[in-house]
Amino acid sequence: MSISVRSGRKRAAGAALAAVVLAGGAVSCGSEKSDKAGGDMAPAAAVKKAAAKSEDLTSFTFRMDGKVPGDGRVKAEAAMSTKPLSMRMEMSATDKGVPQKAEIRLVGGGLYLGGGKEAAKEMDGKSWIKFPAEGLGKNKPGGTSLSAQADNNPADQSTLLTGSDDLKKVGTEKVEGVETTRYTGTVTMDRLRELMKDEDAATKKRREKSFKQYEDMGVEKLTMDMWIDGEDHTKQFRARGKGDKGPLDMTITFIDYNKPVTIKAPPASQVMDIAKEMKGAQG
Repeated sequence: MSISVRSGRKRAAGAALAAVVLAGGAVSCGSEKSDKAGGDMAPAAAVKKAAAKSEDLTSFTFRMDGKVPGDGRVKAEAAMSTKPLSMRMEMSATDKGVPQKAEIRLVGGGLYLGGGKEAAKEMDGKSWIKFPAEGLGKNKPGGTSLSAQADNNPADQSTLLTGSDDLKKVGTEKVEGVETTRYTGTVTMDRLRELMKDEDAATKKRREKSFKQYEDMGVEKLTMDMWIDGEDHTKQFRARGKGDKGPLDMTITFIDYNKPVTIKAPPASQVMDIAKEMKGAQG
């Protein structure tokens, strides 16, 4: 397997990882059966209520489209379970003008990155690379292990918008055929730190984990939009900001939630294990 293939696939994995973390910015998805939205509730109350309804979120499917600082354009479709932790994502990313396509699976303590037939041509017929979850992602947005990044529960990140001092109702819009009410506001990292001083230890820990990835990207101020349906679930979420390595602008649209998500590791015969390859090289 060539070094260029390894580095290219790992960059794609990094972009996907950042995208998964940002997906935590959404609260939960809206029901397709909903035909009302928002009502006359005050913006702050509506956002807090949507955040509260996300507490039981254990699995979800979603689409995403946007830009991640340092990783370029990212588009993906994904399914994720938090209990047990597992994830499947089909994504495309454009890094420095070079397109990267990959399927990513996080399951059983490892991250599998699939490059299809093109990857197999350069990896002795193997179309998947396995990275140890505890080692990947240390130099990616968030600065911690992949497992810690993927374990960002959307319910925790939903509290970020409640810290906005200028939250307002934009109006009603349809998202994926569902009537929603759109809210927007801005929040700074300094404001979030200030609010956390009065939180209990458990809540403080969750919130620190929730916004740390934005800090690591160099984003100090976020503009957030949330589309809430008639059942007080968030159907769509958008986060924008300016990072050290470029703009952040990610939109996550939720399709379904709290339904079984089954993810399997690729067949062993199709997998190249990076940990074993590195051990062999060192030997």
